[in-house]
Amino acid sequence: MLIVETDEEDMKPVCSLLALVVTLLLLTATSGDSKVSKTITAVLGHSVTLTCPSTRSNHVEGLYIQKVINDKDDLFINGFYKDRDMPVSPDYLRRTKVNKTELSMEMRNISVSDEGLYKCIALNNNHPEKTDISEILLKVTAEYSVPTITTDCSERKHGNGGAVKSCQLSCSAAGGYPQSIFRWVGLNPSLTNIFYWSSADNESKTWTINQTITHNCDQPINVSCAVGGAVSDTISICETESFPRVVITAISIVLVFVLLLILVVVMKCCCRRPPTSEDRADGADEVGFPLAGSKA
Repeated sequence: MLIVETDEEDMKPVCSLLALVVTLLLLTATSGDSKVSKTITAVLGHSVTLTCPSTRSNHVEGLYIQKVINDKDDLFINGFYKDRDMPVSPDYLRRTKVNKTELSMEMRNISVSDEGLYKCIALNNNHPEKTDISEILLKVTAEYSVPTITTDCSERKHGNGGAVKSCQLSCSAAGGYPQSIFRWVGLNPSLTNIFYWSSADNESKTWTINQTITHNCDQPINVSCAVGGAVSDTISICETESFPRVVITAISIVLVFVLLLILVVVMKCCCRRPPTSEDRADGADEVGFPLAGSKA
C-alpha cells in the first residue's frame, strides 16, 4: 500500500497518477523484475543523494521514490510523472529535490529517522512490464565526541595480609550514532571487569555512552579509550611508588623530630643572657681567685 502525506485538495489532481502507481506496484510484484540493491551512508545533519540505477533512463516518464515502512506499506517521499511534480508532504518538500535527468533525489539535513530502505520506481513509457524497481538502503552515522577518561586507584587488603592495587577507570562520549561500545588500549582483559550503560536523546536519537572498568594492577601501563574514530588522551595507571608508604612515613616522623630538636636548641641559645662584670666577679669569688689589690 502506498502512503502519501498531503491534503485532500492536493490529492484530487493526482488521484489517477497515484492509482497508476498502485497498479504498477501490484503488477511488478508478480512480473519477476529483478531488484537492484545498494547501500549508502549519510552523516547526521548533512546531505545525501539517492541515485536510482535505471537501465532505461532515456525513456523514463515517471519516477517515484518511496520509503519502506513495513512489508505492506511504503511512504511516498518525492517524484515526478512526465512534466508534473508529485505532491510532497511539507517536511520532505523542504528537504528533498528530484533530478529528473539523473533520476536521483537529494535529501538535506539528514536525521536518524531517515535511515531505512528506499524504493525507486521508474516508469517506462507507461508500460508496467518495463518498470524498473531498485532498492537503496540508507544508513546514518554520527561521530562521537572525544571520549573523556577518569581514574581512581586504591589498595585493598588481601586475605594473606598483603595488599592488591586496583584502578577504576570511566570513559564517556556523547552525540554518536549508531550505538557503539568503547575499545580500551593497553589493558589486559583477564584483569579487567567491565560495567556499561548508554542512553539515547529523545529528539536527535543520538547516543551518550559510558563504560566503567575495574583493572587489577600487575605492572604500570598506559591506557586510552576509543569509540568510532574518536580517541581519548592517554593516562598512566598502576605506577609503583619509589618507597613503600611505611618507609616514607618513618622518614617523615624522623625529619619532624630533628626539626623540633634543632628549634629547641636555637631557642635556648637565643634566650641565654650574656654575663656582666658583676657576674664575672661573683664567679671569681666562687672559685677562690683573689681580687685585684688584695694581699695573699
